[in-house]
Amino acid sequence: MRFFVALLGLAVCAPALSQSFPNKPITTVVGFEPGGGTDTVARIIGKTLGEQTGQQVVVENKSGAGGTIAVDYVSRSAPDGYTIVLANVGAMAANPHMMNLQYNPLTDLAPVTMATVFANVLVVQPALKIKSLKEYLDLARKDPDKITYASSGVGGAAHLAGELLALQAKVKLVHVPYKGGGPAAKGFLGKEVDSFIATPVSVHKQVEAGRAVAIATTGPKRAALMPNVPTVAEQGFPGFEALNWYAYYAPKGTPKEIIDVLNREIVKALKDKSTIGLLDKQGVEAEPGTPEALAQYTKREYETWGKVIKDVGIKAQ
Repeated sequence: MRFFVALLGLAVCAPALSQSFPNKPITTVVGFEPGGGTDTVARIIGKTLGEQTGQQVVVENKSGAGGTIAVDYVSRSAPDGYTIVLANVGAMAANPHMMNLQYNPLTDLAPVTMATVFANVLVVQPALKIKSLKEYLDLARKDPDKITYASSGVGGAAHLAGELLALQAKVKLVHVPYKGGGPAAKGFLGKEVDSFIATPVSVHKQVEAGRAVAIATTGPKRAALMPNVPTVAEQGFPGFEALNWYAYYAPKGTPKEIIDVLNREIVKALKDKSTIGLLDKQGVEAEPGTPEALAQYTKREYETWGKVIKDVGIKAQ
């Protein structure tokens, strides 16, 4: 009898729970400094989300360790839907293979929805006088351990893209990690490195000005900001894909009814025309989806990059 009453109580509470949520501000935790890509995306989406729900969406920056500090914090937060994280590929699929973390990305968080995806672009110094990925790789084969590429840091999407390319092309590329995209761009423009794997939005002006030559993008399709630049896949490596992505997760144990509300509202915000326009200006593409699809994608990325990290022997710095 008690069991029946308990079940009845749950059945009554579930609709009430979803109908009353949210009734106070929601905090989106971001693992990077204000003004960065993840932070900017969180604020764009958060503004629309707040307007839809009638509740303020606060962005809280907990930077450090490639975004893992923020994910760890949310994994230990109350599972009530009021604290969520906008996490990236590094914190969810790469760093867990390089660091001794307190959370398991596949079991300690509840997927809500993918938010945005975007490819990187490989740019080279004009002085190299090359125009294609083939010429770039030929240089690397001709002079092993000489061709350098900059990235925003160890284990980030750009670094992973470079290592995956080197593995598939069977060449040696020398990775030069910087502490962020800004310092990496400065290093490239200062001719400290031969090439740079960057976000299109951060280098397209340099490409237009002739200070960099774009030879390949890393996604499954051409980047919207650089439609004339072929993908790595188009240039002899079918299936090559190394995307940046940001996705929303809640703490493990968050009721399904709350996850459903968060998914519905965030997906609605991602489909909003003004939100899409602002995201487009950042060079990122809205990619709303289901919690189930995000769970599957996270697992696939975790396995893919775990293998690359193991094969290459990447270590956290």
